[in-house]
Amino acid sequence: MKPFSFAVAALAAALSLAACKPIEDDAVTARPGGDPEAAATPGIEGIDGLETAQQQAGYVIGLELGGTLVPVRGEVDLDAMMEGVRDSLAGREPKVSEQQFMQIMQDLGERMQASRAEQGARAAEEGAAFLAENAGREEVQVTDSGLQYEVLEPGEGDRPGPTDRVRVHYEGSLLDGEVFDSSRERGEPAEFTLDQVVPGWQEGLQLMPRGSRYRLWIPSELGYGEQGTLGGPIGPNATLVFDVELIDFEPAQ
Repeated sequence: MKPFSFAVAALAAALSLAACKPIEDDAVTARPGGDPEAAATPGIEGIDGLETAQQQAGYVIGLELGGTLVPVRGEVDLDAMMEGVRDSLAGREPKVSEQQFMQIMQDLGERMQASRAEQGARAAEEGAAFLAENAGREEVQVTDSGLQYEVLEPGEGDRPGPTDRVRVHYEGSLLDGEVFDSSRERGEPAEFTLDQVVPGWQEGLQLMPRGSRYRLWIPSELGYGEQGTLGGPIGPNATLVFDVELIDFEPAQ
């Protein structure tokens, strides 16, 4: 499936949700913004600029839809997109034919694939250069798989096994320092079994005694690989950095 397909599917789902109540032809009354007129229903109080339930629903659907469109944000004109939304909801004749629609989507997919390929090649090159330099630091250890780690705070006792359930605090970032996930910011440790996470985590956590804190540098092949994460924030071939504290773990049942 091409990368844009998920965004298109999400758009279709959002429009279906927004249009779950049929709009009768004779009930569509144009407002200055071009939207059908609807009776206002009081919404949750205290949300600045969003007083009605319809405004609040529209905003949260927009937030959800916007998140799915991040991968194509550089390819999408927002005004034109909203024109398409309004035409669809009002049942107006599309400005493009079915053939044109398919051609436009195909062109978009090809541009997105080319962009991701370029991004992936650049990330792979940058990651390899960083890891080669980082491996030369005295405090950094390198395993046979290519995982790199540094002991920030040593622990004592046992280490978790490959299917044990661990309780950790962590912060994940990209090589440029951008933090993409942090249990510390959420204020609550994460819990999971090691066989549910990427190989770099599985290997790294099994090196850690209870109570220790390590920094892990995970090559892309031990992380999210060529695919990255859909819609970001982890791009293709990204090398990842994790600051991990192993609070506790439970042996596999």
